[in-house]
Amino acid sequence: MTVDLQRFRDEITGPDEDARKAAVARHLTLTKPAGALGRLETLSTWVAATQGACPPRSIERARVVIFAGDHGVASAGVSAYPPEVTAQMVHNFVSGGAAVNALARVAGASVRVVDLAVASDLPGLPDEVTRHKVCRGSGNIAIEDALSRQQAERAFTAGTLIADEEIDAGADLLIPGDMGIGNTTPAAALIGLLSSRDAAAVTGRGTGVDDEGWIRKTAAVRDAMRRGRSVKADQIALLATVGGADFAAMTGFLLQASVRKRPVILDGLVSGACAMVAHRIAYRAAKWWQSGHRSVEPAHEVVLARLQLEPLLDYQLHLGEGTGALLALPIVRAAQATLSEMSTFDEAGVTDRTHDEDEPEP
Repeated sequence: MTVDLQRFRDEITGPDEDARKAAVARHLTLTKPAGALGRLETLSTWVAATQGACPPRSIERARVVIFAGDHGVASAGVSAYPPEVTAQMVHNFVSGGAAVNALARVAGASVRVVDLAVASDLPGLPDEVTRHKVCRGSGNIAIEDALSRQQAERAFTAGTLIADEEIDAGADLLIPGDMGIGNTTPAAALIGLLSSRDAAAVTGRGTGVDDEGWIRKTAAVRDAMRRGRSVKADQIALLATVGGADFAAMTGFLLQASVRKRPVILDGLVSGACAMVAHRIAYRAAKWWQSGHRSVEPAHEVVLARLQLEPLLDYQLHLGEGTGALLALPIVRAAQATLSEMSTFDEAGVTDRTHDEDEPEP
Protein backbone atom coordinates (compact mmCIF):
# COMPACT_ATOMS: atom_id res chain seq x y z
CA MET A 1 0.00 0.00 0.00
CA THR A 2 1.42 3.39 -1.03
CA VAL A 3 -0.42 6.59 -0.17
CA ASP A 4 -0.74 9.00 -3.10
CA LEU A 5 -0.40 12.43 -1.51
CA GLN A 6 -0.48 14.15 -4.90
CA ARG A 7 -4.13 13.11 -5.18
CA PHE A 8 -5.04 15.50 -2.39
CA ARG A 9 -3.17 18.38 -3.99
CA ASP A 10 -5.00 17.70 -7.24
CA GLU A 11 -8.48 17.09 -5.85
CA ILE A 12 -8.81 19.65 -3.04
CA THR A 13 -10.17 22.98 -4.15
CA GLY A 14 -11.38 25.88 -2.08
CA PRO A 15 -14.99 26.46 -1.03
CA ASP A 16 -17.38 27.98 -3.58
CA GLU A 17 -16.38 31.59 -4.22
CA ASP A 18 -19.64 32.47 -5.98
CA ALA A 19 -21.63 31.33 -2.95
CA ARG A 20 -19.37 33.35 -0.67
CA LYS A 21 -19.87 36.49 -2.76
CA ALA A 22 -23.62 35.93 -2.82
CA ALA A 23 -23.58 35.60 0.97
CA VAL A 24 -21.65 38.86 1.34
CA ALA A 25 -24.18 40.59 -0.93
CA ARG A 26 -27.12 39.08 0.95
CA HIS A 27 -25.82 40.43 4.25
CA LEU A 28 -26.12 43.94 2.83
CA THR A 29 -29.86 43.39 2.29
CA LEU A 30 -30.71 42.01 5.75
CA THR A 31 -32.50 44.02 8.44
CA LYS A 32 -29.41 45.23 10.30
CA PRO A 33 -26.65 47.77 9.78
CA ALA A 34 -23.90 46.47 7.52
CA GLY A 35 -21.32 44.55 9.55
CA ALA A 36 -23.36 44.75 12.75
CA LEU A 37 -23.03 41.02 13.41
CA GLY A 38 -19.24 41.18 13.27
CA ARG A 39 -17.50 37.82 12.93
CA LEU A 40 -20.84 36.03 12.62
CA GLU A 41 -21.15 37.55 9.17
CA THR A 42 -17.74 36.26 8.05
CA LEU A 43 -18.49 32.86 9.56
CA SER A 44 -21.85 32.65 7.81
CA THR A 45 -20.27 33.41 4.44
CA TRP A 46 -17.79 30.57 5.09
CA VAL A 47 -20.70 28.21 5.79
CA ALA A 48 -22.37 29.28 2.55
CA ALA A 49 -19.14 28.78 0.60
CA THR A 50 -18.54 25.31 2.04
CA GLN A 51 -22.08 24.30 1.10
CA GLY A 52 -21.96 26.01 -2.28
CA ALA A 53 -25.33 27.57 -1.51
CA CYS A 54 -26.72 30.95 -0.48
CA PRO A 55 -28.63 31.11 1.73
CA PRO A 56 -26.92 28.14 3.39
CA ARG A 57 -28.77 25.11 4.72
CA SER A 58 -29.02 24.38 8.43
CA ILE A 59 -26.40 22.00 9.83
CA GLU A 60 -28.36 18.87 10.67
CA ARG A 61 -25.81 16.07 11.16
CA ALA A 62 -22.65 17.28 12.88
CA ARG A 63 -20.43 14.35 13.76
CA VAL A 64 -17.51 14.08 16.19
CA VAL A 65 -14.96 11.36 15.44
CA ILE A 66 -12.49 10.66 18.27
CA PHE A 67 -9.22 9.07 17.19
CA ALA A 68 -7.88 6.95 20.05
CA GLY A 69 -4.38 5.61 20.44
CA ASP A 70 -1.72 4.94 23.04
CA HIS A 71 1.79 6.35 22.85
CA GLY A 72 4.92 4.65 24.11
CA VAL A 73 6.35 7.98 25.21
CA ALA A 74 3.86 7.94 28.08
CA SER A 75 6.25 5.52 29.80
CA ALA A 76 8.74 8.40 30.09
CA GLY A 77 6.54 10.15 32.64
CA VAL A 78 5.20 12.86 30.34
CA SER A 79 1.59 12.60 31.54
CA ALA A 80 -0.18 12.94 34.86
CA TYR A 81 -2.31 9.88 34.03
CA PRO A 82 -1.35 6.23 33.43
CA PRO A 83 -1.66 4.68 29.94
CA GLU A 84 -4.56 2.39 30.89
CA VAL A 85 -6.82 5.44 31.00
CA THR A 86 -6.97 5.48 27.18
CA ALA A 87 -8.86 2.17 26.97
CA GLN A 88 -11.05 3.14 29.92
CA MET A 89 -12.02 6.38 28.24
CA VAL A 90 -12.88 4.61 24.98
CA HIS A 91 -15.45 2.61 26.94
CA ASN A 92 -16.63 5.84 28.57
CA PHE A 93 -17.17 7.47 25.17
CA VAL A 94 -19.16 4.48 23.93
CA SER A 95 -21.35 4.49 27.05
CA GLY A 96 -21.94 8.26 26.70
CA GLY A 97 -20.34 9.35 29.96
CA ALA A 98 -17.53 11.68 28.86
CA ALA A 99 -17.45 15.46 28.55
CA VAL A 100 -17.60 15.18 24.78
CA ASN A 101 -20.83 13.17 25.04
CA ALA A 102 -22.45 15.71 27.34
CA LEU A 103 -21.48 18.63 25.11
CA ALA A 104 -22.55 16.77 21.97
CA ARG A 105 -26.01 16.24 23.41
CA VAL A 106 -26.32 19.95 24.13
CA ALA A 107 -24.94 20.96 20.72
CA GLY A 108 -27.03 18.48 18.75
CA ALA A 109 -24.13 16.38 17.48
CA SER A 110 -23.28 12.69 17.62
CA VAL A 111 -20.05 11.00 18.68
CA ARG A 112 -18.03 8.11 17.31
CA VAL A 113 -14.75 6.84 18.76
CA VAL A 114 -12.29 4.82 16.66
CA ASP A 115 -9.51 2.65 18.11
CA LEU A 116 -6.42 3.10 15.94
CA ALA A 117 -3.72 2.16 18.44
CA VAL A 118 -5.10 1.54 21.92
CA ALA A 119 -2.55 -0.65 23.71
CA SER A 120 -5.12 -3.27 24.71
CA ASP A 121 -7.88 -5.11 22.91
CA LEU A 122 -11.39 -3.75 23.38
CA PRO A 123 -13.73 -6.75 23.24
CA GLY A 124 -17.45 -6.19 23.16
CA LEU A 125 -17.35 -2.80 21.48
CA PRO A 126 -19.14 -2.02 18.20
CA ASP A 127 -17.41 -2.79 14.92
CA GLU A 128 -17.33 0.92 14.02
CA VAL A 129 -14.98 1.40 16.98
CA THR A 130 -12.55 -1.43 16.31
CA ARG A 131 -12.46 -2.25 12.60
CA HIS A 132 -9.72 0.25 11.68
CA LYS A 133 -7.20 -0.70 14.38
CA VAL A 134 -3.61 -0.57 13.13
CA CYS A 135 -1.51 -1.55 16.15
CA ARG A 136 -1.45 -1.93 19.92
CA GLY A 137 0.18 1.36 20.87
CA SER A 138 2.66 3.52 19.00
CA GLY A 139 6.39 3.50 19.79
CA ASN A 140 8.21 5.81 22.21
CA ILE A 141 9.09 8.65 19.84
CA ALA A 142 11.93 9.85 22.05
CA ILE A 143 13.94 6.73 21.23
CA GLU A 144 12.19 4.90 18.36
CA ASP A 145 9.75 5.42 15.53
CA ALA A 146 6.09 5.59 16.42
CA LEU A 147 5.19 3.32 13.51
CA SER A 148 6.61 1.57 10.51
CA ARG A 149 5.95 3.34 7.24
CA GLN A 150 3.49 0.61 6.30
CA GLN A 151 1.57 1.14 9.55
CA ALA A 152 1.54 4.90 8.98
CA GLU A 153 0.12 4.42 5.50
CA ARG A 154 -2.52 2.01 6.83
CA ALA A 155 -3.53 4.51 9.51
CA PHE A 156 -3.61 7.43 7.07
CA THR A 157 -5.77 5.43 4.67
CA ALA A 158 -8.03 4.40 7.55
CA GLY A 159 -8.60 8.09 8.26
CA THR A 160 -9.69 8.73 4.69
CA LEU A 161 -12.06 5.75 4.84
CA ILE A 162 -13.54 7.00 8.13
CA ALA A 163 -14.22 10.40 6.55
CA ASP A 164 -15.94 8.67 3.64
CA GLU A 165 -17.99 6.50 6.00
CA GLU A 166 -19.24 9.51 7.94
CA ILE A 167 -19.96 11.66 4.90
CA ASP A 168 -21.70 8.80 3.09
CA ALA A 169 -23.86 8.36 6.21
CA GLY A 170 -24.96 11.98 5.96
CA ALA A 171 -22.55 14.02 8.09
CA ASP A 172 -22.64 17.66 6.96
CA LEU A 173 -19.99 18.94 9.39
CA LEU A 174 -17.11 17.05 10.99
CA ILE A 175 -15.19 17.50 14.24
CA PRO A 176 -11.97 15.55 14.88
CA GLY A 177 -11.45 14.59 18.53
CA ASP A 178 -8.56 12.83 20.25
CA MET A 179 -7.92 10.45 23.12
CA GLY A 180 -4.57 9.02 24.10
CA ILE A 181 -2.46 9.38 27.20
CA GLY A 182 0.78 11.08 26.18
CA ASN A 183 -0.57 12.40 22.87
CA THR A 184 0.33 16.04 23.49
CA THR A 185 4.00 15.01 23.33
CA PRO A 186 3.94 13.91 19.66
CA ALA A 187 1.67 16.86 18.93
CA ALA A 188 4.28 19.24 20.31
CA ALA A 189 7.06 17.47 18.41
CA LEU A 190 5.18 17.71 15.10
CA ILE A 191 4.36 21.38 15.61
CA GLY A 192 7.90 22.17 16.71
CA LEU A 193 9.35 20.50 13.64
CA LEU A 194 6.93 22.09 11.19
CA SER A 195 7.39 25.56 12.67
CA SER A 196 11.13 25.30 13.49
CA ARG A 197 10.46 26.17 17.12
CA ASP A 198 12.49 25.06 20.12
CA ALA A 199 11.13 22.14 22.14
CA ALA A 200 10.68 24.26 25.26
CA ALA A 201 8.58 26.76 23.31
CA VAL A 202 6.05 24.17 22.15
CA THR A 203 5.85 21.91 25.19
CA GLY A 204 2.94 22.47 27.54
CA ARG A 205 1.68 20.70 30.62
CA GLY A 206 -0.89 18.50 28.89
CA THR A 207 -3.00 16.76 31.52
CA GLY A 208 -1.33 18.83 34.25
CA VAL A 209 2.22 17.59 34.84
CA ASP A 210 4.30 19.27 37.52
CA ASP A 211 7.61 21.01 36.86
CA GLU A 212 9.59 17.78 36.88
CA GLY A 213 7.10 16.20 34.52
CA TRP A 214 7.35 19.20 32.20
CA ILE A 215 11.15 18.85 32.12
CA ARG A 216 10.82 15.16 31.21
CA LYS A 217 8.24 15.98 28.57
CA THR A 218 10.37 18.75 27.06
CA ALA A 219 13.32 16.37 26.84
CA ALA A 220 11.14 13.79 25.07
CA VAL A 221 9.89 16.42 22.61
CA ARG A 222 13.47 17.59 21.99
CA ASP A 223 14.67 14.05 21.33
CA ALA A 224 11.72 13.29 19.06
CA MET A 225 12.32 16.48 17.10
CA ARG A 226 15.96 15.56 16.66
CA ARG A 227 14.92 12.18 15.30
CA GLY A 228 12.27 13.65 12.99
CA ARG A 229 14.24 16.52 11.49
CA SER A 230 15.57 14.52 8.55
CA VAL A 231 12.08 13.43 7.37
CA LYS A 232 10.23 16.75 7.59
CA ALA A 233 9.71 16.85 3.84
CA ASP A 234 8.04 13.42 3.75
CA GLN A 235 4.79 13.77 5.67
CA ILE A 236 4.05 10.04 5.90
CA ALA A 237 7.56 9.39 7.20
CA LEU A 238 7.14 12.26 9.65
CA LEU A 239 3.92 10.77 11.03
CA ALA A 240 5.62 7.38 11.28
CA THR A 241 8.67 8.79 13.06
CA VAL A 242 7.21 11.21 15.61
CA GLY A 243 3.43 10.89 15.29
CA GLY A 244 1.35 7.77 15.80
CA ALA A 245 -1.49 5.82 14.25
CA ASP A 246 -4.12 8.18 15.64
CA PHE A 247 -2.25 11.19 14.22
CA ALA A 248 -1.83 9.60 10.80
CA ALA A 249 -5.51 8.67 10.69
CA MET A 250 -6.66 12.13 11.74
CA THR A 251 -4.46 13.71 9.07
CA GLY A 252 -6.01 11.51 6.39
CA PHE A 253 -9.45 12.28 7.79
CA LEU A 254 -8.92 16.05 7.50
CA LEU A 255 -7.68 15.80 3.93
CA GLN A 256 -10.45 13.50 2.75
CA ALA A 257 -13.07 15.74 4.35
CA SER A 258 -11.72 18.56 2.19
CA VAL A 259 -11.78 16.35 -0.90
CA ARG A 260 -15.43 15.62 -0.11
CA LYS A 261 -16.15 19.33 0.50
CA ARG A 262 -17.22 19.00 4.12
CA PRO A 263 -16.56 21.77 6.65
CA VAL A 264 -14.53 20.92 9.73
CA ILE A 265 -14.30 22.55 13.14
CA LEU A 266 -10.87 21.83 14.57
CA ASP A 267 -10.46 21.26 18.29
CA GLY A 268 -7.20 21.96 20.11
CA LEU A 269 -3.58 20.84 20.11
CA VAL A 270 -3.78 17.35 18.62
CA SER A 271 -6.14 18.24 15.79
CA GLY A 272 -4.02 21.36 15.26
CA ALA A 273 -0.87 19.27 14.85
CA CYS A 274 -2.59 17.00 12.33
CA ALA A 275 -3.96 20.06 10.53
CA MET A 276 -0.42 21.41 10.16
CA VAL A 277 0.71 18.14 8.58
CA ALA A 278 -2.36 18.08 6.32
CA HIS A 279 -1.71 21.70 5.34
CA ARG A 280 1.82 20.73 4.27
CA ILE A 281 0.32 18.06 2.02
CA ALA A 282 -2.43 20.22 0.47
CA TYR A 283 -2.58 23.84 1.55
CA ARG A 284 -6.09 24.43 0.18
CA ALA A 285 -7.50 22.04 2.77
CA ALA A 286 -7.28 24.77 5.42
CA LYS A 287 -10.02 26.72 3.63
CA TRP A 288 -12.48 24.06 4.86
CA TRP A 289 -11.54 24.45 8.53
CA GLN A 290 -12.50 26.71 11.41
CA SER A 291 -10.74 26.72 14.76
CA GLY A 292 -13.24 26.00 17.50
CA HIS A 293 -11.20 27.35 20.39
CA ARG A 294 -7.80 28.51 21.60
CA SER A 295 -6.10 25.85 23.73
CA VAL A 296 -3.92 26.83 26.69
CA GLU A 297 -1.16 24.65 25.22
CA PRO A 298 1.58 26.98 23.90
CA ALA A 299 2.03 25.06 20.66
CA HIS A 300 -1.59 25.70 19.70
CA GLU A 301 -0.84 29.39 19.26
CA VAL A 302 1.78 28.37 16.70
CA VAL A 303 -0.83 26.31 14.84
CA LEU A 304 -3.31 29.17 14.73
CA ALA A 305 -0.68 31.57 13.40
CA ARG A 306 0.60 29.15 10.76
CA LEU A 307 -2.87 28.24 9.50
CA GLN A 308 -4.16 31.82 9.82
CA LEU A 309 -7.13 30.71 11.88
CA GLU A 310 -8.90 32.84 14.48
CA PRO A 311 -10.52 30.67 17.16
CA LEU A 312 -14.20 31.14 17.86
CA LEU A 313 -13.78 30.72 21.64
CA ASP A 314 -11.15 31.11 24.33
CA TYR A 315 -12.26 29.28 27.47
CA GLN A 316 -8.83 28.04 28.65
CA LEU A 317 -9.67 24.49 27.63
CA HIS A 318 -7.16 21.68 27.21
CA LEU A 319 -9.23 18.51 27.48
CA GLY A 320 -9.26 17.39 23.86
CA GLU A 321 -11.92 14.88 22.78
CA GLY A 322 -13.44 17.53 20.49
CA THR A 323 -14.91 19.47 23.40
CA GLY A 324 -13.76 22.94 22.36
CA ALA A 325 -15.02 22.44 18.82
CA LEU A 326 -18.40 21.31 20.16
CA LEU A 327 -18.72 24.47 22.23
CA ALA A 328 -18.17 26.44 19.02
CA LEU A 329 -20.71 24.47 16.99
CA PRO A 330 -23.74 26.50 18.19
CA ILE A 331 -21.92 29.66 17.07
CA VAL A 332 -21.50 28.21 13.58
CA ARG A 333 -25.16 27.26 13.57
CA ALA A 334 -26.12 30.76 14.73
CA ALA A 335 -24.08 32.29 11.92
CA GLN A 336 -25.85 30.13 9.36
CA ALA A 337 -29.26 30.99 10.81
CA THR A 338 -28.70 34.74 10.63
CA LEU A 339 -27.85 34.54 6.95
CA SER A 340 -30.67 32.14 6.09
CA GLU A 341 -33.53 33.19 8.33
CA MET A 342 -33.34 36.97 8.72
CA SER A 343 -35.66 39.02 6.56
CA THR A 344 -34.36 41.42 3.97
CA PHE A 345 -35.32 45.09 4.17
CA ASP A 346 -37.79 44.60 1.33
CA GLU A 347 -39.38 41.49 2.87
CA ALA A 348 -39.84 43.17 6.24
CA GLY A 349 -40.97 46.50 4.84
CA VAL A 350 -38.14 48.22 6.67
CA THR A 351 -36.46 51.24 5.12
CA ASP A 352 -32.78 50.66 4.67
CA ARG A 353 -30.15 53.36 5.10
CA THR A 354 -29.41 53.61 1.39
CA HIS A 355 -33.07 54.19 0.58
CA ASP A 356 -33.35 56.67 3.43
CA GLU A 357 -30.33 58.67 2.22
CA ASP A 358 -31.76 58.79 -1.31
CA GLU A 359 -34.98 60.43 -0.12
CA PRO A 360 -35.17 64.19 -0.84
CA GLU A 361 -34.97 66.44 2.18
CA PRO A 362 -38.35 67.84 3.23
